[in-house]
Amino acid sequence: MAATSEPVGRRAAFGNRLVDVRLWPREELARLREEPGSFVRSLDEGVNHCFTPSMPYRRTPAVQARLDAQRASVVDAARELLAEQGYAGCTMAAVAARAGIATGSVYRHFPSKAELAVELFRTVVSREVAAVSEAAGHPGHGSAAERVVAVIETFAQRALKSPRLAYALLAEPVDPAVDAERLVFRRAFRDVFAARVQEGVRSGELPPQDALLTASALVGAGAEALVGPLAEGSVGPETVPALVTFTLRALGVPDADHA
Repeated sequence: MAATSEPVGRRAAFGNRLVDVRLWPREELARLREEPGSFVRSLDEGVNHCFTPSMPYRRTPAVQARLDAQRASVVDAARELLAEQGYAGCTMAAVAARAGIATGSVYRHFPSKAELAVELFRTVVSREVAAVSEAAGHPGHGSAAERVVAVIETFAQRALKSPRLAYALLAEPVDPAVDAERLVFRRAFRDVFAARVQEGVRSGELPPQDALLTASALVGAGAEALVGPLAEGSVGPETVPALVTFTLRALGVPDADHA
């Protein structure tokens, strides 16, 4: 049997025909590479397997630093696109263009858009949790109620400064893997609230209550109160003060309307 002279990876069996994948549009190839079980993805995996050396390759510190910097630039580019266009705008090609690298380099760090979206979500949310935690621990907040209010105010004000990003984090339909991360995100915010509620109950500043339940209700109510206005672009100046009043009432603070 005569050996084919066609280089490995350029042609793929498709039914009873050979298809020259070099003739396919780049966008279609990128889509098929993300699609589990597609013949293009299988071909890539097969070629990678054939040419994987048996001896492990050890990256030098300089090479690793360059790859780490490139990965960070990919995430930063994706964050900019997320804040401008939401998840729909964070295609692998768009992220690559914003980062100034080839699309294949993005795939080197993130094999699929779903994996990039999850890493992006974790990165952005960790910054938001850090911001509300810092606000709650500010020495200028003397009472437990003030510390809880600082959390809801910081959360809401940051959302209003970047409404498209906030909507993407809170509610934009996206990959199930990101939906799973949203639950982690909510629990992280709940724990910040709960710690301050527990402090208030122990000190007698707040009436006895289930701190985790109160915190979960505050996270859910705050998110729900912001999602609609963020999606519609109708957030008014009364939104944050109203959330503060609701929070104080939920905590059982006397005369919450005038606190």
